Amino acid sequence: MFGSKTNGANAYAKVSIETGVLAASPHKLVAMLFDGAELAVSSAMLQMKRGELGAKGASISKAIMIIENGLRASLDLKAGEEIAANLDALYEYMVGRLLQANLKNSPELLDEVQKLLADLKGSWNSINPNAGQPVPAAAAAPAPRAAYDTLAPRSSAYVSA
Repeated sequence: MFGSKTNGANAYAKVSIETGVLAASPHKLVAMLFDGAELAVSSAMLQMKRGELGAKGASISKAIMIIENGLRASLDLKAGEEIAANLDALYEYMVGRLLQANLKNSPELLDEVQKLLADLKGSWNSINPNAGQPVPAAAAAPAPRAAYDTLAPRSSAYVSA
């Protein structure tokens, strides 16, 4: 009749992540992408050791999506010039290594990508020392709004009195 405790915890975690994304600076968003990619690779390592091939593939796919559609897509190749081009090549390399890790069931390749992500994340966080710190509750909370009564009559911009 009621949802499981796991479903409730997952829903709470999802809301927490969504709230964090909405309150995050662009710098923090990139840090969150690094965290997500690292978590996905760590999960894939554990799943590989356990022989959970389907879950391992899903975790590797998630890491690839974060790298491709998050980290790599956020690069500005014109403005970033050589640094952005080098990062683009490194992200492409990591995706290739993840694909090989999945095909060969190689924890060594996952470990290589994990170390690269950790190095990049450390460098990124050193640019902004506040990037790894939680956002204070006052900064994360949306500005208070006036109470909104859904049943109260509303004025319309289309009707003039």
